[in-house]
Amino acid sequence: MNSSENENLPVYDSLVRERGDVVTEAREVAEQAQHQARQALDGHHWAEREARPPAN
Repeated sequence: MNSSENENLPVYDSLVRERGDVVTEAREVAEQAQHQARQALDGHHWAEREARPPAN
């Protein structure tokens, strides 16, 4: 939802003022989790490559 869509939703604006922008917070947490998962998987793949003997 962009800012122009929010302008037409007074109930949403009221909830954001009262409770915080939970949608934005959830999106940020999901992006952080994806980043951490990517890093963990990249490390896992790197460790697998290191453990394998070189192909001749």
